Amino acid sequence: MVPAIHWGVVAIQPELDGRTVLVTGSAKRVGREVLLELAAAGADVAVHYRTSETAAAETAADARDHGVEATTVQGDVTEPEAVDSLFTDCESDLGDVDILVNAVGPLPQGRWDELSLDEWKIAVEGCLYSTYLCSQRALPSMRSTGWGRIVNFGVADARDDRAVPMNFPYFAAKKAVLQFTRTLAYDTQDDGITVNAVSPFAIENTVVDVSDFPRGRAASFEDVAAPILFFCSDAADYISGQNVAVDGGRLQEA
Repeated sequence: MVPAIHWGVVAIQPELDGRTVLVTGSAKRVGREVLLELAAAGADVAVHYRTSETAAAETAADARDHGVEATTVQGDVTEPEAVDSLFTDCESDLGDVDILVNAVGPLPQGRWDELSLDEWKIAVEGCLYSTYLCSQRALPSMRSTGWGRIVNFGVADARDDRAVPMNFPYFAAKKAVLQFTRTLAYDTQDDGITVNAVSPFAIENTVVDVSDFPRGRAASFEDVAAPILFFCSDAADYISGQNVAVDGGRLQEA
């Protein structure tokens, strides 16, 4: 169903027939669930993985159950040559990428002064460099066709200037992702492309106690996918450079 506005209500699921989607880190967890929602909307999908080959193949098979084409692409998204190669594989199998969801985001856990330099690099390169490299590779074909969607994963706490002694490199990298989202939106405003971010706090596969979270739970996969589906729709064609925090109102006082 094509998204339509009726008395202020917007249909969430877009019509993505003929579109090609690449979701980084989509073999498992939230990346997988987002990719399957986009497949359900009619998009052909590329399941990206680095080491989880079997899980990626299973996700691709599940996507095909929606009647779409699906392939798997492998590569380290912090390495320029690997990014170029995985995009080339996607283009060979499915065509140019119309929708890119940058979902990769490693989270080394610990106080900032206890994490090693290598762990800092894992967070910054995995969250920020991967978003930069994949977006840079996707943009030329989007500009050429005059249509594109990029959705980046932030994290809810990164929207505010808060002290975060725990897991600081991750939050710093995600804050940079949000600023990069705004920069890309500005730089593509006349190209038929939108660039937005979705920032969960904790998602249903979290291992932490969520009993004191808003609504007594973490965000579901569907909660996270909903704004992504909207950003990919024609109804969101004039919305770019925005960030939706999917946190149940946890930071409403900020």
